[in-house]
Amino acid sequence: MSQHDHHDHHDHDGHDLGGLNAMALSATLHCLTGCAIGEIAGLMIGTAVGLSTGWTIALAVSLAFLFGYTLSTFPLVKAGLGVGAALAVVFAADTLSIATMELVDNAVMAVIPGAMDAGLANWVFWVSMMIALTAAFLAAYPVNRYLLARGKGHALTHGYHGDSGPVTGARRYIPTLSSTTLAAAIVAFMLGGLVVSVAAETDTDEPEQSNHALGRG
Repeated sequence: MSQHDHHDHHDHDGHDLGGLNAMALSATLHCLTGCAIGEIAGLMIGTAVGLSTGWTIALAVSLAFLFGYTLSTFPLVKAGLGVGAALAVVFAADTLSIATMELVDNAVMAVIPGAMDAGLANWVFWVSMMIALTAAFLAAYPVNRYLLARGKGHALTHGYHGDSGPVTGARRYIPTLSSTTLAAAIVAFMLGGLVVSVAAETDTDEPEQSNHALGRG
């Protein structure tokens, strides 16, 4: 092999590696967004209706799968695939990734003292959720990369993301969400919850401090 051929081969491998890493990152962020939405929604609903911790976790996990599948289904349907066919592809592509995330996420939440019982108005919950989702992302990324490298996982969906002609009808209204948008949405959502919870605790503490200052404590 000539020096020129060697450099071409090296550059090609580097390009493929970068593309694989980028695809794995995008796939993981899609799953993470769906999982985060489902987890928070499940906890909110479970708390509102007074479900036990076990049932609340079950609801949160179910919704995490639902939203994770939904986010991956949108681009396939927009590309022209039927809903049933799109769901079949997504089930095969995303199930292992979402399952990995949910297993790690809930395991981390379980080992952090007070995280499961903190409630949405407690900063402990939001900090714990940030830690848990970060751990879930780090666990799912190599899973997605491994599957993509072997033509599985999200590789099953990429063939439908090409140029399918002009998007018409109701498909025009299906949002196209980039990895950057998804990452920003996750960060903003989690930070918003943290800020609100800290503000709520501060408001609760201020009357108590006033009462102590007035000798009413």
